Amino acid sequence: MLTRFSWVTLLFAVTPMWSQTGAGSQMQTPPPISGEAYSTEVASERRTNYLHTGFVINSAYSDNVVPGTSMNPIGDASYSFSPTIALDQTTARLHQTFTYAPGFTVYQHTSSLNEADQNLIMDVQYRLSPHVTANVQDSFRKSSNVFNQSLTGGVVSGSTQSPIVPVVVPIADQISNNANAEITYQFGRNGMVGGSGVFTNLHYPKPNQVAGLGDSNLQSGAAFYSYRIARTSYFGVTYQYATSQTSLPAIEDSSQKEAESETQTHSALLFFTTYLTPRLSFSLSGGPQHYAMSQHPYPTLRSWAPIAAASMGWQGSRASLAANYSHVVGSGGGLLGAFESNSASAVVRWQIARTWTIGSAVSYVMTQNVSSSIPQSNPGGHMVSGTFTVQHPISEHLNVECGYIHLHQSYSSIAVISNAPDTNREFVSISYQFTRPLGR
Repeated sequence: MLTRFSWVTLLFAVTPMWSQTGAGSQMQTPPPISGEAYSTEVASERRTNYLHTGFVINSAYSDNVVPGTSMNPIGDASYSFSPTIALDQTTARLHQTFTYAPGFTVYQHTSSLNEADQNLIMDVQYRLSPHVTANVQDSFRKSSNVFNQSLTGGVVSGSTQSPIVPVVVPIADQISNNANAEITYQFGRNGMVGGSGVFTNLHYPKPNQVAGLGDSNLQSGAAFYSYRIARTSYFGVTYQYATSQTSLPAIEDSSQKEAESETQTHSALLFFTTYLTPRLSFSLSGGPQHYAMSQHPYPTLRSWAPIAAASMGWQGSRASLAANYSHVVGSGGGLLGAFESNSASAVVRWQIARTWTIGSAVSYVMTQNVSSSIPQSNPGGHMVSGTFTVQHPISEHLNVECGYIHLHQSYSSIAVISNAPDTNREFVSISYQFTRPLGR
């Protein structure tokens, strides 16, 4: 954490207040070079300069709360309470949002799973000068129930810098932190350069819960040049570097031995983004990628592979849609080794009436180990998930949401998944939120 924030502090400290002559309208940062996720809010939900406080009460039933213990999944009901506080503030040069949401969950029968969550999200965008903008994001989560992190689900990005998350462990203690820092400089009417860094950490405090998985850390950086070839179209090039480490701990009561792998990648991509309307965009990117995977005491594996991504985002007055596809070689998610990954996801929300909104999110990831000949390497597998939700505000401050989540995974060497690969979860939540305008 200290290293990450030292980089962020340095970013703001050394950036000069360049003067600009002859510049035109402000350029946008296309999704292939931005670390931000597409917004899934419909236009009528967008509000700024507000302080939000409230709480969420959730009741859910999952048919697989103790995965990996046997071939017969154990189901149980859970009840959670999560107070929330969120700040969204916009000024002429600054846009900042902060959200803090601790949580407490108890189970009806399996009381050993009772837990306390921590969720903290920060997003700060600051215009250092008329043509220099910096953006810092950080998301910290501590939980033993991955479904408590996002009931509606679905994060769609257009960047290949996003870490690979091929495995989802529904019930296991885990701590994760994702941070992103970006700076852009528009040096002319149609020209922009910039750089970004992504830092992610995934930690499993109790390795015996997740035999076959380990802790993962990823650091990546990118530099880009973007040119506005038309009023609403951008073309450019970006270079990306990433290094990630996965550590598999030894577990006494199993055959798992300690091991560690490191993967480095270098990628050069061309990208194109067009904004057909202010709320509709399409992006394409692709190029060559070189990777090197090392695991002591075996020789380092080096090779070339293509990297490609496509994404789109749309926000209408009553509906929104975001979708992406990517093909990349990388590592992460607790798996030992480097993996060729094909992934696709989509999120759609539709306000079918003034007080009724439905949403759906789907995700698919298929991974194949490029170093499967190395012992302890996982051969790979696939993950499919789907979520459907219905939201209905009862009053100005009270909202009800219900939904269904299905998760299917296939990873033969990970007992926590292979013994019971399917999870079904139904939930109902009631949220109360008080909103106070700021600066009015």
